Amino acid sequence: MGHTVHINLGERSYDIRIEAGSLADCGSLIKTVTPAKRCLLVTNDVVKQWYLEPALGSLKSAGFDASPFVLPDGEHVKSLNCLESIYHAMIEARIDRHGCVIALGGGVVGDLAGFAAATYMRGIDFVQIPTTLLAQVDSSVGGKTGINLREGKNLVGAFYQPRLVVIDPDVLSTLDGRQLRAGFAEVIKYGIIYDADLFAYLEDHIERIFKLDSTCIAHIVAVSCSIKADVVEQDERESGLRAILNFGHTVGHAIEAVTGYDRFVHGEAVAVGMAVAVTLANSVSGFTDGCVKRVISLLKRSQLPYRIPSDISTESIIECMRKDKKVKNDIIRFVLPERIGKVKIVDDVPVSAIARAIDFYRSDCD
Repeated sequence: MGHTVHINLGERSYDIRIEAGSLADCGSLIKTVTPAKRCLLVTNDVVKQWYLEPALGSLKSAGFDASPFVLPDGEHVKSLNCLESIYHAMIEARIDRHGCVIALGGGVVGDLAGFAAATYMRGIDFVQIPTTLLAQVDSSVGGKTGINLREGKNLVGAFYQPRLVVIDPDVLSTLDGRQLRAGFAEVIKYGIIYDADLFAYLEDHIERIFKLDSTCIAHIVAVSCSIKADVVEQDERESGLRAILNFGHTVGHAIEAVTGYDRFVHGEAVAVGMAVAVTLANSVSGFTDGCVKRVISLLKRSQLPYRIPSDISTESIIECMRKDKKVKNDIIRFVLPERIGKVKIVDDVPVSAIARAIDFYRSDCD
């Protein structure tokens, strides 16, 4: 039995279809949301070996003239060069303004393919088929697309909503443990910022989740998507509430950038960022010692990193944070929890307090 989460954004509204086995039916599902005849199916060389042929077969059975485009795996492909290569692939496939781009992969593929769709011929239809837990619960939903520059992550991008998100939890069976844990970090984020019951569910069911228990996976994906849908409906373009979804990302994005995007995967960097944020919140927003311990305990049980390697300087992290697109008038904004399930945005956190919280995670904090 599947589950549908609807995102109500007026003419940009769309459904998130969550159902085991839905990859095999993606062509007929996509047919209901776009008039396109031709489409470009963007994936990477890891996902290709598992899911490219089933997706292509379904698209062709539904009557699409589908052309595949395969990228290398890794954060480094969110670049201007790879973006240009997608444009050329669309031209070669004779994709016109009535065509469609389909992202089959994780957050990198979705962000890059989505930005290509948003900007090619001033915007064509776009569909997400996320294949990682992180993409299923977070990056495929809400319309954020973009690429990285060497100075920082997602500095170039657009808000561009997909026509449909097709989530097949069965594809997580081929996900390696590191990527599964990275996606779980984003689920932890949702519990901290919005839903104390979800956080408690993660604490109680962590072993079953990492064994890919179908009931548990379906639950955390559906709840996470519902939370993000609720936030995006209220604030599509991040003028206020949506900024809470950046919890853990201020430090996390900086860590990714200063390490060249090749040392931490995104969810791992966010986990470290959440650890720093809850410690900062302990002194700034009244987040209790007990709540800090619960968060760090869940990160440990998830085998997610929460410490900062000694060779990454505090100064380099803070300097990179100053370049983040969320900085306003040179003030570093932080999303800080007041309790599990509720956060606030703080604009006046002293840099000295940020530095102390970062430095704390170079020490033994067990």
